[in-house]
Amino acid sequence: MVEQQQELDTRRQADQAYDAIETLIATLELKPGAPVVETALIARIGLGRTPTREALMRLVACGLIDQQPRRGLLVSDLQVDEHLDLLEARRVLERLIASASARRATPEQREALRRCADDMAQAAETEDLARYMRVDQLMDRVNHAACRHRFAVAAVVPMIVQCRRFWYAHRHHGDVSDGARAHQRLALAIASGDSEAAAQASDALIDSLRAFAQQVIA
Repeated sequence: MVEQQQELDTRRQADQAYDAIETLIATLELKPGAPVVETALIARIGLGRTPTREALMRLVACGLIDQQPRRGLLVSDLQVDEHLDLLEARRVLERLIASASARRATPEQREALRRCADDMAQAAETEDLARYMRVDQLMDRVNHAACRHRFAVAAVVPMIVQCRRFWYAHRHHGDVSDGARAHQRLALAIASGDSEAAAQASDALIDSLRAFAQQVIA
């Protein structure tokens, strides 16, 4: 029993480390091409070596950190010219995940998504970008747990973080309220249990991201 609790605590710390490092990458505090120094990260996020190392391995596996001979770990580059292709692939996965979540979410997960919708609206209204990003990340975590489709989740997570990086790098082109409304619609559609409405809301979110990207790239 003690060993199981220790394993659970370690997993939670690894998730916390992953979220913390992902946020640093998504908000460009760790810039594309920057070296990733394990000891510096441990001091920065306040977690131990084991969960930090596990988080870094996950980030390497999903392509957000590159492991290069003689150069060590580097934050992966942000490929602007490939962003529209990324969104095209993400659309298919997000639609599948949203539809599955609407069918499979527990009552607790549906309530968590409703709270995310409310919190995102408040963050947009007060222009609290840090809170907005935290809620966005939490909403993804709940949605991904609810869908119970680990292969789709594993494929889409790197795309989501790349989109966050793209949005953060070019956020002066857009309105955070537009993003909040699209995320709210998705969260509430999933929470309602309407799989078709959830799929449509997912498409609408990707449409908004595509419109934003085209504005940046033009």
